[in-house]
Amino acid sequence: MSDHYSDRDVQREVTELEQQSATATRLFDIRTIIGGLFVVYGVIVTLAGLTASKAELAKAQGVNINLWTGLGMLALGIFFLLWLWLRPLAPPGPSSDEE
Repeated sequence: MSDHYSDRDVQREVTELEQQSATATRLFDIRTIIGGLFVVYGVIVTLAGLTASKAELAKAQGVNINLWTGLGMLALGIFFLLWLWLRPLAPPGPSSDEE
């Protein structure tokens, strides 16, 4: 049994593969990973700063270092995610074999 593909079938498969490749490129963009991690850790550290006791503040000479560090991490994470949203990667173009 032989499989014959029409030009339309081949074009449809190529289009589907290009869409999957573009989706994988966006999903594994380093800005997504870095931004997501900074947002998650920023939330955790900010919450630790909001619940700091007076003894913990006295250790840091009155500066709530967890709060400020957490807010900085949140800002950096949001910056990376905004950067990804405002300037997405272009889908890969067709490769040309010049031999």
